[in-house]
Amino acid sequence: MTSSALALVNVLAAEGGDGSGFESPTIEEFYPESLVSFSVFGIDFEFTRITFILIIATALILALLVAAMRRPGIVPGKMQWLAESGYSVVRDGIARDVIGPKGLPFAPFLGSLFFFILANNAMSIVPFLQISPMSRFAFPLVLAVFVWILYNYVGIREQGAGRYFKDAAVPPGVPAAALILVTPIELLQVFIIRPFTLAVRLFANMFAGHMLLVVFSLGAVYLIQVGNFSAVFAPLSLLMAIVMTFFELLVIVLQAYVFTVLTATYLNGSVEPAH
Repeated sequence: MTSSALALVNVLAAEGGDGSGFESPTIEEFYPESLVSFSVFGIDFEFTRITFILIIATALILALLVAAMRRPGIVPGKMQWLAESGYSVVRDGIARDVIGPKGLPFAPFLGSLFFFILANNAMSIVPFLQISPMSRFAFPLVLAVFVWILYNYVGIREQGAGRYFKDAAVPPGVPAAALILVTPIELLQVFIIRPFTLAVRLFANMFAGHMLLVVFSLGAVYLIQVGNFSAVFAPLSLLMAIVMTFFELLVIVLQAYVFTVLTATYLNGSVEPAH
């Protein structure tokens, strides 16, 4: 993450240019022109390429799951096996292992969250699309807000409002004299920092990954076009683009998994009061 962040800073610092050399991609990559604009009750809406990609990713993952379970059998076919295996990872490896026996009712939500993020992340390496909606901060933020609402609701339902907020504000074992410092930090961490970092982690990784892929891909094209001795380095830039694509594939799966595991961790704290 550190190397990606440094590379991203360098890219953004070099944005623009005078047109006489290589012009690196800018933040405008994430703000495509509107395809359709309309207003509802005076509120303006825009349908962009990223919105279109979001719909495609969601439709594809829904189609895959529906096709896999349309005719379920005792001996699963390839599609059914694929869907069941993915869901089992979330149900057994996350819901049950992280939350415990009380986590099974949350398995459908966690599974939906995992597959939704995974499908949208995967759009970053699909030819002609090549950008994940999760690289726009608004999308991870909305997911984080849903998680925030859920784990607070579950905590209040399971523990009662008084005990839930008391445990969040007063960690067990902390001396009374230290509460004047610890309590504001704990409240800030539970109710603000958690959802913010949950969203930022997903957004930053997909944002940086997209920028790196674009830099190496455009670099290869530029080095070929400029000619002279520079063309010798074009294959190296193209090779780095391919390597980063495989690395991005790992990040795609990992970030969907991390987001889901952290959600389960927060739910575990809501279901089981602190001791």
